[in-house]
Amino acid sequence: MDFTKMSDEEILNIVNPIMDNLMGASTDIDHERHIRDFSARMKNIVTKAYFQKVCKQYQSEKGTFSKRAFVAVFKRPDAVAVVWKQWFTKAQGEYVAELLLIEEDGKYLVDHTMIF
Repeated sequence: MDFTKMSDEEILNIVNPIMDNLMGASTDIDHERHIRDFSARMKNIVTKAYFQKVCKQYQSEKGTFSKRAFVAVFKRPDAVAVVWKQWFTKAQGEYVAELLLIEEDGKYLVDHTMIF
């Protein structure tokens, strides 16, 4: 798959449902659902214990995820990064949500994601 040949709209149609699931599963602290679209590399990093610790920490400090606004798509032949503005229910201000999508074994999978 060459992501540079895809339109932003095509990419967002793939990525938005994946990010919606990540946000919902993180809010619910549902590890199995959270990692369902992860690459093998990411599944090895995001263990159940690590995931639960991170979710409890950010929720106590910032609340849960609220709205998200698209900012940009960054395309490479083998991956695409999508960036959004992200808000929380408790914390003031804007945060950055990022997701790196790859294709692995014919599936679109998350190979990196971060909120900062």
